[in-house]
Amino acid sequence: MPVANRALCVGAAAKRMTLLGSVLPMLLAALLAACSSAPPVPSLPPLGSALERSALWTTSLSGSKLAVALVPARLGDAIYAASVDGTVVQLNASNGGEVWRKSFDVTFSGGVGVGPDMIALGTLGGEVLALKPDGTLLWRVRVTSEVMGPPLIREDFVVVRTADARIVGLDLTSGERRWNFQHTPPPLVLRGYRALTSRGPSIFAGLSGGKLTAINAVNGVPRWETPVSTPRGTTEIERISDVTGAPWVGDDRVCAVTYQGRIGCFNLDNGNLIWNRELSSATGMTGDARNVYSTDAKSVVVALARADGAPAWKQAAFEGRRLSTPAAAGNEVVVCDLEGYVHFLDRDTGAVIARGSTDGYPVDVPPLPIPGGVLIQTRDGTLAAFSIAR
Repeated sequence: MPVANRALCVGAAAKRMTLLGSVLPMLLAALLAACSSAPPVPSLPPLGSALERSALWTTSLSGSKLAVALVPARLGDAIYAASVDGTVVQLNASNGGEVWRKSFDVTFSGGVGVGPDMIALGTLGGEVLALKPDGTLLWRVRVTSEVMGPPLIREDFVVVRTADARIVGLDLTSGERRWNFQHTPPPLVLRGYRALTSRGPSIFAGLSGGKLTAINAVNGVPRWETPVSTPRGTTEIERISDVTGAPWVGDDRVCAVTYQGRIGCFNLDNGNLIWNRELSSATGMTGDARNVYSTDAKSVVVALARADGAPAWKQAAFEGRRLSTPAAAGNEVVVCDLEGYVHFLDRDTGAVIARGSTDGYPVDVPPLPIPGGVLIQTRDGTLAAFSIAR
């Protein structure tokens, strides 16, 4: 079985223990053996005609050697970021200048969600904290388990995803629970960056087992549910087929990709299939007006036409370097690797046009588009902004 990220494998075993209380010893041994046999990291290819690109600015939060994905967020000219030790900062997007810094007695997980008058964060201990834009605590409530991914803030609710397969709508003002969506996961699931997306009346969530669902944002009732892929194989490891990353929404469609499965786009209103293709990704996907982009399980960057899924280009120069989810920004597609390198690809051809570096630590979350560039957060807590070509 190809293993795209060792931390994802260990997380799968941990999730099994969380949900069922124990792991069959032989199954756990097989899973850890598969992870430990991951091949060495290939060397970076020579730059050739590509250019070195320096960071516009960098700043540092405390990091973690654990694979705890913490995604930053942007609201206007403000960037909000968190670290596992309970630190939250607001930075100026143009120069990285620190506006404020707060510390809380928690271990943050998932990252920051933003709204017009609020930011929200979840914790490994199963709490949700809502803050004013100036960092003042509004409310703090407990949910059922670890918060996976950044909270989603809508005009009516704060929506969080938890490790026990729940999606919960919390009152915007008080944090009181208003609705609860729950599904039954398969025995083994991937642990990694997961996020919710929203458009109109729906919240879109990729589920373990390869399904994509649209949840009514008012009451948490599913509007539709459709398979992105169907689990295949004879062992629980072979049958892992989770939707990874965050569903991507564009115009009339929502798109998603699964591990050991497929990538596809579906009608926003009813979930009907528009197109799908074979693809396995442990990290997720993104898109723009022309294409959708993903990194497959071998860390090949793939671009497919958004309209019909026709192949647009592939970039295999970073195969085996455990790439992040790509980000589409300006005329470039940006992707990071497990040694903190940032790779800039031509959006039309996939050609490598530049490379930057951060702190040498893995990047577990997608680059964040900011005005004129992208922001990278590494596992060790470095935040680095890079320019992109327009």
